Amino acid sequence: MKTLNFRIVPLATEVANAARRAAEAGTADHAVIAADSPSSYPCRHCLRWAQVGERVILFPYAAIPPGHPYSETGPIFVHEQPCERYAATGEYPLDFRSGRIFRAYNSEYDMIDAKPVNGGEPEAVIETLLQNPQAAFVDARSADRGCYTFRIERA
Repeated sequence: MKTLNFRIVPLATEVANAARRAAEAGTADHAVIAADSPSSYPCRHCLRWAQVGERVILFPYAAIPPGHPYSETGPIFVHEQPCERYAATGEYPLDFRSGRIFRAYNSEYDMIDAKPVNGGEPEAVIETLLQNPQAAFVDARSADRGCYTFRIERA
């Protein structure tokens, strides 16, 4: 297997657990939903699709901190029940080899480039974006809905 020059950064366990606590407390912007499709509810913590019948929490998340022009809050999912955080950070997650667009940002959180996978290899697209010395990180997002999926940083 080829060694990657980047690592995958899934949602922090602390963020996933806070979403679970908020949903359990009935916080209005944290909804518990039963997955009704095998490829519509991606957990940002374990980086797997929720299976039909599994319950997930839908909640708002800002991958870019407030106070920056590209900061936006959007909906993401985590499993309702605790799941193991994606640990194979040196491997691109199999469940997300298609349907992603990659946005490169500089250290000021300004978007400097964006590229879709378009049926190619996501690793090659990411490597191309990270060749820009100004690229501090890349965010993977849903190509059709635009929702944040995970972060990619140089290894």
